Amino acid sequence: MVGCVIVVNDQIIAEGYTSPYGGSHAEVNAIKAVKDVSLLSKATLYVTLEPCSHFGKTPPCSDLISAHKIPRVVIGCIDEHDKVCGKGIAKLKAAGCEVIVGVLEAECKAHHKRFFTYHTKKRPYIILKWAESNDGFIAPRSKSEAKPVWISNIYSRQLVHQWRAEEQAILVGANTVVQDNPSLTTREVKGANPIRVVIDLKNSLAESYQVFNSDAKTIRLTSKDIDTHHPLASEVCKALYTQHITSVIIEGGQKTIQAFIDENLWDEARVFSSQINIKDGVLKPKLKGIPNSKTPIVSDSLNLFIND
Repeated sequence: MVGCVIVVNDQIIAEGYTSPYGGSHAEVNAIKAVKDVSLLSKATLYVTLEPCSHFGKTPPCSDLISAHKIPRVVIGCIDEHDKVCGKGIAKLKAAGCEVIVGVLEAECKAHHKRFFTYHTKKRPYIILKWAESNDGFIAPRSKSEAKPVWISNIYSRQLVHQWRAEEQAILVGANTVVQDNPSLTTREVKGANPIRVVIDLKNSLAESYQVFNSDAKTIRLTSKDIDTHHPLASEVCKALYTQHITSVIIEGGQKTIQAFIDENLWDEARVFSSQINIKDGVLKPKLKGIPNSKTPIVSDSLNLFIND
C-alpha cells in the first residue's frame, strides 16, 4: 500500500493509503480527506511511490494532483512499473509542480519491496519459513497420524499466523499436505487468510484434505501448470506470476524449500530455532550465510536471513 500525507504550514491536513485492489489510490484518498480544498493550492503532498500517470482501474493520480493545483510534491521512490517509471513525475513537472524525488528512498523501497519484486523480477516476493530442532531436523522421520508435529512454541506459531495475514499467498508441496493435513489459515490471529497454493504435479490429492476446504481460495499447480523438464522453483514462480501473486510464504517441506534455495529464488528466510531434539528426522534445508538478525521468542530464536 502506498501512503500519502498532505501538509500546509507544517501541519498535516489529510492522509490516505491505497484502498483494496481496484479502489482509490493513496493520493485520491488523501485529497478526498481534505476538509477545505482551498488549502491544496499552498500544500505539499508527500507520497511513498511516484503517482501513476496512466488509466488502469482508476484515473491517473498525477492528473488529479495537477487539477487541484497542488504546488509541491515530495516522492519517496520512482515507480519502476513500465507504465509509470518517471511518467508521473514528468506530468507533474509539465503542469508546473515542484517535484522532489528520493526522500527516505531506501525506506520507501523496502516498504514497496513486494510490488517492485513482482514488476521487475516477474515473480512474487518469496519468504521461506521453517522451524528446526536443536539437532537440525524440521520433522520426525515418521509419525502415527497426519498432523503437524510442533517444533516451535505457541508464541512463534502465533507470529507465523500473523505473517500469513500479511502476505497474499502461502505455498506447500503435496507431501506436506499428505503428512500434516494443514489448513494454512490465520486461525491464531484476526486477519485475512492467504491464498493457498499446493504443488500437486500428479493431481492426485483428494479434495478431502483441509487445504481444499472453503476457508480460503486454493490454487492447485499440476503438470499442466508446471513444466517438469525445467527447475521446479522457476516454474512455480512463472505460474504464480501469471496468477498475479505478488508475495508468497513457502511453508513446504525440505525438498520444496531447498528447490527455492538452490535456484536462488527467495528474498527472506525466517527460521525458528527450537531447544527440542528430535534425534531422527528430516534434515533442515541447507542455507549458507549467517542471519541478518536474531530475535528471542521465549524458548525459540527467530533467525532472519535477507537475500541480497
